[in-house]
Amino acid sequence: MFQVIIKLIAVLMILAGVILIYDARIITKKFFGFGDQNEATSGLKILGFFVVIIGGLLFYFNK
Repeated sequence: MFQVIIKLIAVLMILAGVILIYDARIITKKFFGFGDQNEATSGLKILGFFVVIIGGLLFYFNK
């Protein structure tokens, strides 16, 4: 049961990371001004990449 919960959390992390990567421009338009959009978009894409990697590793090493 614990393994199923961990795998579900890992899949949700992967999903959240992919959403951060693909919708970074839309998310930054809502929260940041015009001058900060490019830097914030890059930051959200990098954050999304790390979230996907951590979720993938968590899913892979869960036995």
